[in-house]
Amino acid sequence: MSSNQLFANRTDAGRRLAGKLKHLRGSHPLILGLPRGGIPVAVEVANALDAPLEPMFVKKIGAPGEEELALAAVADGPNPQLVINEEIMSRLPPDSTYIRAQMDQKLEEIRHRRASYLGERPVSDPAGRTVILVDDGIATGSTAKAALAVIRKSNPAWLVLAVPVLPAQSLKDLQSLADELVFLSAPMRFGSVGEHYECFQQVSDAQVIDLLNQHASTGSINETGE
Repeated sequence: MSSNQLFANRTDAGRRLAGKLKHLRGSHPLILGLPRGGIPVAVEVANALDAPLEPMFVKKIGAPGEEELALAAVADGPNPQLVINEEIMSRLPPDSTYIRAQMDQKLEEIRHRRASYLGERPVSDPAGRTVILVDDGIATGSTAKAALAVIRKSNPAWLVLAVPVLPAQSLKDLQSLADELVFLSAPMRFGSVGEHYECFQQVSDAQVIDLLNQHASTGSINETGE
């Protein structure tokens, strides 16, 4: 690996991240992975903590004509949350109806993906539980912020954000949104998440479904933590 490649792949990152989360095993946590790349990391955390794993659905809203530029993010849940990237919004203010239309579209996409990933399996209630949100890394933070906002609305007992790598500049903002922030590296100079992995191939829906089904079949801690 080169000096900026910290992890062989997402499995390696997940196992190493799990090592920093072992103190939470006794709290019978609920692990929420951000699809798609966060699921291979999250499954290693869930395996190590003998905890249930579910996907946390968040969709980015790109700027008009520049889909890769994250204007906002929306996360599903009992109270869907929209998190605006204020810096991008100030530079590229969209039409007044754009955000609402995009939010409705993204929530519909999330509903379809949830059905595809989980089938008939029920979604856990985070209320009163230790919840660990896992991703394969953070760049802008818009996705993680939206997810944390939704989980917080559900009144978890303890909310943890766990990622292998994130920019040092993001630490303060993210620490204010979670009760605990667990990470392996926070470099000052940050280009992209992928540059910190030797292998950072795109994760397919089929791979996510397979990982979720495999984990569900292992008989990890049930909803009561028994």
